[in-house]
Amino acid sequence: MAAPLNFEEGQSTYRPPRFNGQYYGWWKTRMHDFIMAEDFELWDVIFDGPFVPMKVVGEGTKTIPKTRKEYNGGDRKAIEKNFKAKKILVCGIGQDEYNRISACESAKEIWEALQMVHEGTTQVK
Repeated sequence: MAAPLNFEEGQSTYRPPRFNGQYYGWWKTRMHDFIMAEDFELWDVIFDGPFVPMKVVGEGTKTIPKTRKEYNGGDRKAIEKNFKAKKILVCGIGQDEYNRISACESAKEIWEALQMVHEGTTQVK
């Protein structure tokens, strides 16, 4: 039996809210709340960008990114946050929106790309 046209799918605490290209502001607020409830540090990754492990070289005056072989357990856990945030965002969008963000490498890039398309820049607002 088909659902009536005005029937909406129920909410789930296990699945992120789904964005189908309409009502971006509503989805954005719900996605923010979902991410914060899942792991509030994920929102930091989306807002600030992914963690990049650094090391001090020379006489302590210069820092450069660590190679993957130099990562410790803490580095790996922090890097993992970006991939968890990306997974939630990707699971919360439809195919058309995925095509817009498929080249993004970080959760921050995904969030900003969606925001740019659906809200414009702050200058446009």
